Amino acid sequence: MALDALTEVSDEALLILYGNGDRAAAQSLTLRLGPLAFRVAYRMLGDRAEAEDLAQEAMLRLWRIAPDWRSGEAKVSTWLYRVVTNLATDRLRRRRGVGLDEAPEVADDRASALERMMDEDRLAALQAALAQLPARQRQAVVLRHLEGLSNPEIAEAMEIGVEAVESLTARGKRALAALLSGRREELGFGHG
Repeated sequence: MALDALTEVSDEALLILYGNGDRAAAQSLTLRLGPLAFRVAYRMLGDRAEAEDLAQEAMLRLWRIAPDWRSGEAKVSTWLYRVVTNLATDRLRRRRGVGLDEAPEVADDRASALERMMDEDRLAALQAALAQLPARQRQAVVLRHLEGLSNPEIAEAMEIGVEAVESLTARGKRALAALLSGRREELGFGHG
């Protein structure tokens, strides 16, 4: 099937097509879900190169399960969120003791150098604060507030109840607010 014809096809249908040998379906699904996997990995790990490796590993796992995909059991994106966050949690456990507060600079298209520096400082502060959260809180906060998933989607990805998601995100937000509370002025938010 031509790549252009696959833009309106669901993630699940693309995965099934790939499982049946359609390489264009794999390319289309990679273009669609690869950036998602990278974003989640980067936000959890704070390291661009490691996030790229992890996203690639998660996509490879998706390709391996394609022939055995059981239609209707889970959304492909939810399955991928679960794999990425689990892989990231495993990597974080292995590298305990190594700080995440050295977030790489992120390119920004804003005209002002000062605005770019402020954005980079804010990103580094957020990444450092996220790194201090317990893994499950970090996972819930990243998926809810940075990736925009609904609580039921997060519950499915984390294999917990919606109430647990609500609790984790609330505690995570409070912890982030406490970690960043003394830095409003420094990060350019001023008073109020």
